[in-house]
Amino acid sequence: MRIRRTFAAVIAATALAGLGLAGAATATAAAAAAPNAAVTGSLTPGECEKGGGTVDWSTNTCKGGTGNGQMVD
Repeated sequence: MRIRRTFAAVIAATALAGLGLAGAATATAAAAAAPNAAVTGSLTPGECEKGGGTVDWSTNTCKGGTGNGQMVD
């Protein structure tokens, strides 16, 4: 009886760990699919230009590229 309980506990723990890994993989895949969806902070002028954009100094934003619409310091 004791062995069955131990075995059931091990199986349950393994299943829960698997769910945690699957959730982490899903979150990583979602972040990779939409890289600009939840970007916070601001860019440096070099980061804006490196991403293919240009700095609009009248509004302090990055125009075009991967940082489009983000604030520039």
